[in-house]
Amino acid sequence: MKKGNHIHQKLPDPNAIQPEIMLELEYYTEGPVLGNDGFLYYTNLAGEGIYRYQDEKPKLWAKGKRPNGQAIIANGDHLLCDSLSARVTRYDREGKLLGDVSPAEINGVTISCPNDVAVHTDKGFFFTDSIRHNGGVYFVGWEGEAYAVATGIDFPNGIVFHKDKNVLYIAESYKNRILKIDLSLPETSPDSLTVLATLPFNDKNKETGNLPDGLAMDREGRIWVAHYGMQAIQVLSEEGELLASYDSGIPLTSNLCFAGGYLWITGGVGEPGPGKVSRINIGIEGMPLN
Repeated sequence: MKKGNHIHQKLPDPNAIQPEIMLELEYYTEGPVLGNDGFLYYTNLAGEGIYRYQDEKPKLWAKGKRPNGQAIIANGDHLLCDSLSARVTRYDREGKLLGDVSPAEINGVTISCPNDVAVHTDKGFFFTDSIRHNGGVYFVGWEGEAYAVATGIDFPNGIVFHKDKNVLYIAESYKNRILKIDLSLPETSPDSLTVLATLPFNDKNKETGNLPDGLAMDREGRIWVAHYGMQAIQVLSEEGELLASYDSGIPLTSNLCFAGGYLWITGGVGEPGPGKVSRINIGIEGMPLN
C-alpha cells in the first residue's frame, strides 16, 4: 500500500525477529546516528569517546568529556550532548571539535546535563536537559538565540522532531511515558504539551526498569522507543497506541537509529559498562532528518 510517495512499511512480527549483537565493549554506549558517509557513529560516555563503526570494528573518531546523544546536520557536522561539560558541542565531519553551541544558561536556568538532541534543519536544534523532577527541553537557533520549550519534566531524555507536523516527542524517563509537544500552539495552551503514551512496566516494577530513553521515528511517523531496563524496543503509533515490542538484545537499552533497513541499538549490561551494540533486521527506513 502506498502512503504519500513511498510504499507503506508494515511492522514485522516481533516473534520472527532476533537481535544480533554486533559489538561487546568496555563501556555502556549511547547516541547512535547514521553519518552522511554511511557509517554508524556512537558514543561511550564514561570512555569519553565518539566512535565510527567501520570494517566491522569500532574506530575512535573524536573525544569528549562525557559524550551522550548526538545528531548530524545537513553539512555532515555532528552535534554532541556532552553531559559532563553541560553543553551541546559541535564537531566537523572529520571529528575536529569546533566548540560549544549551547549557552550555560537559558531563561535564567543553568543547564546541567544535556542528554539528547534533535535537529530542526531550517532553524536550529532542540535538546533535553536530564534533571529529576524539573528537567527541561530547550531550543537553540543557528544564530545563537535560545529559549525553553518545556520545563518541569521528570528527567527528559530521548527526543525526536517531526518537521512536517512541527511536533516534538520526548521520553519522560521517570514517569515511564512519552510526551508530545505541539510547537504550533502557544506554550500556555493546555494542548501544547500532552502525554502521548504510558509504556509497559517491568514485571518487577522497579523504577529503573521502566525508563524510556532514546527515540527514533520511521517514515510512517511511528515512534520507536529504547526502553531502558526492559531489553526492549517499543513501537508507538502517532496516536500513542503500542503497536509492537522487539527484543533489543541489550538489558539496559539506551538509544537507537535506522540504517539500511536495520534498527541499530546501543546500551549495555551496566553503567559505566560493559556496553553493547546490537541490530535487528526490520526492513524499515527512518524518517529523513534533513
